[in-house]
Amino acid sequence: MNRRELIKMIAAATGAAFVGGNVLLAGCTRREPAEEYRFDSTDILLLDEVAETIIPRTDTPGAKDAQVGQFMTVMVNDCYTAEDQLVFHRGITQLQDLSKEAYGVAFMELTREDRHDLLAQLDRKARLHSAGQDGPHYFTMMKQLTLFGFFTSKPGATEVLRYTAVPGRFDGCIPYTEGDRAWAT
Repeated sequence: MNRRELIKMIAAATGAAFVGGNVLLAGCTRREPAEEYRFDSTDILLLDEVAETIIPRTDTPGAKDAQVGQFMTVMVNDCYTAEDQLVFHRGITQLQDLSKEAYGVAFMELTREDRHDLLAQLDRKARLHSAGQDGPHYFTMMKQLTLFGFFTSKPGATEVLRYTAVPGRFDGCIPYTEGDRAWAT
C-alpha cells in the first residue's frame, strides 16, 4: 500500500478529504508553531487516549503502542496550515468541554465505554459537518491522524497489517483467504 492509497482509504473511512494530504504528497515544511498552537504533555496524553479509543489494544497493538498522540502533534505542527492548527487546538478544548457537559468530568476521567460513546457521537456530528467556511471538523482530523499514524507505524504495519520489507519480490498472484489481514506494502 502506498501513501496515495492510504490517503484514499482514510478519506473513505472518515467521509472527508484527508486534511493536510496535499502536504504529505509534496512533503512537509517544518515551521515553528505559534505560541497558542504548542502542545504540552497533557495534550499528548489526551490524544493518545482519543486514539486508543478509536484503535484499542486487543490481541494486536493499539494506537497508544504506536505513540499516535505524539505523531499527531508532529503532523499538526509540521503539515497543517495555521487555520487547520487552530481548528485542531480548539477541538481539544471542545472535546474536554463536551465531555464535562455530557458526563460531568474531563475526557481522561471517563470510562472506556463513555469515551467510546462520546467519540461515536462526535464521529456522527463530524460526518454531518460541512467543511466549507468552517474548515474541517476537529474530530475528523483526530480520526484521520489516528488511522494514518497507526497504520504507518511499526506496530501497525508489522503486527496488524501483513508486511514485506521493500525491496521485496513482486508476486502478482497471491492467494487470499477470507479474514486475511490487509497488506502494509
